[in-house]
Amino acid sequence: MAQPKVSPRKPSSTQPGVWSLQDAKARLSDVVRHARTEGPQHVTVHGKQAAVILSEDDFRRLKGGLTGMALVDVFRACPFREFDIERDSVHSPVREVVL
Repeated sequence: MAQPKVSPRKPSSTQPGVWSLQDAKARLSDVVRHARTEGPQHVTVHGKQAAVILSEDDFRRLKGGLTGMALVDVFRACPFREFDIERDSVHSPVREVVL
């Protein structure tokens, strides 16, 4: 005997892309799939926004690369570029390490 087809359960929220924590935990693979295909998915706890699930592409785009270029750009944009910054050397004794 063939089993009846069960349609996938929709999030309990009436808003698309919003999941209660209970639903998000129970259907994590669906939440991740929606984040990859439809955009950020919001998770609520007791009806209040608590977290956002992003696709890897969205996360990388927001986070940016770990190149350090943002710091270089800050130094380049500094209005005090004509000042020399002198680095003080710290002379301290070196302790021996027993290996």
